[in-house]
Amino acid sequence: MSKRQVHLAAHFPGVNNTTVWSDDRAESQIAFSSFEHFARNAERGLFDFLFLAEGLRLREQKGRIHDLDVVGRPNTLTILAALAGVTDHIGLVGTLQTTFNEPLELAKQLATLDHLSGGRAGWNVVTSSDAFHGANFRRGGFLDHADRYTRAAEFVDTARDLWDSWQADAAVVDRASGRFADRSRIRDVDHHGPQFDVTGTFPVPRSPQGRPVVVQAGDSDEGRHLAATRAEVVFSLHTEFEDARRFSEDLRTRLQRAGRSADDLVILPGATFVLGDTTAEAEERARAIRRAQVSPATAIAFLEQVWNRDLSAYDVDGPLPEVEPDLDGGPITRGRVRHVRDVEPLVRGWRERAEAEHLSIRDLVIEVSTRGGFVGTPEHIAAEIDRYVQARATDGFVVVPHTNPYGLDEFVDRVIPLLQERGVYRQAYDPDATLRQTLGLDAA
Repeated sequence: MSKRQVHLAAHFPGVNNTTVWSDDRAESQIAFSSFEHFARNAERGLFDFLFLAEGLRLREQKGRIHDLDVVGRPNTLTILAALAGVTDHIGLVGTLQTTFNEPLELAKQLATLDHLSGGRAGWNVVTSSDAFHGANFRRGGFLDHADRYTRAAEFVDTARDLWDSWQADAAVVDRASGRFADRSRIRDVDHHGPQFDVTGTFPVPRSPQGRPVVVQAGDSDEGRHLAATRAEVVFSLHTEFEDARRFSEDLRTRLQRAGRSADDLVILPGATFVLGDTTAEAEERARAIRRAQVSPATAIAFLEQVWNRDLSAYDVDGPLPEVEPDLDGGPITRGRVRHVRDVEPLVRGWRERAEAEHLSIRDLVIEVSTRGGFVGTPEHIAAEIDRYVQARATDGFVVVPHTNPYGLDEFVDRVIPLLQERGVYRQAYDPDATLRQTLGLDAA
């Protein structure tokens, strides 16, 4: 029986606390050279796609720009269009909002990127109900959590209607007659729904993929429903083996209810990695990286987001604050989400753990905030990736390096060849494949 093949994507570092900006080799998150190196290296590693996150505003804490884990957020589509010119095969996936964009404009931009890249465009569909982000837009933060997914679903449906309005052979080139489009093969869009009214002719011919690949990263019940009904790739948070398998089983059940096949959706958890020549060396490097990720200032800022108080007077190497969280005051943090629904039991549990394990503030934050990932020799990490995929816990991973832009290099040099030796990873790209084909998805 043939082995299941591993799918890998590469997440450009910079918009989360996994990025270590104090590393000696860290470079700009704005300079194109950083994006170019990362993209070329991911393509050298034969990754399915590279993945860019995006933010609508810089984070703030206590009224100040929170620059501990982000140093700028350039425009995603501009970067991806530029990367299309310096790469040949790797997919180009960008995070783009449905809450504050409009379907026709975004569909036009993504179809254009698909043309420019020869069929390598993808769209990570995200939403926002945050009034802080919404303040930059005319509508502001007006959507409840459930409503933002209602808008997102109709947004995706409308974009697909626009992309499908041109038949593949609608664009013609007849210089003698001066005829360049067959109007009978172009359908006007006439969409009238609760969220959008769109009437007219889509201005971009059908792109190489037909439709850019739709990616989704929400983990709520509404997010999982959106993934099961409309997404083709899921970027998941579930990295522990059993947790990943439960998540995959849940989505497969939802896919079946939606009348879709398990092969219609590629599930890729985000995962960090730390390599070493020995297990002990890898574990020591991992400890050093975690401490670099959680600086003293980062540890206090993290705690303040839960306590909703100014905790700057506390010693980061001392015990947790004895003061209780402020549950009634206005939030001191804007633009960050910790997904903490019930603060009091969380804090109680942290205090019990800190006391039992003799953890300082910084020690505790390191334990609870650094995400799970792969730590070990290249052979161990390749074996673990293979194990997850063969057991159908995942279809692969979105690899999240901790430095920018060189953090992926070691993975490409040392892990990719071992996956190839196992017969679970491609030896070369199909030179004519679109991103959709690279991912094993059906034609649109």
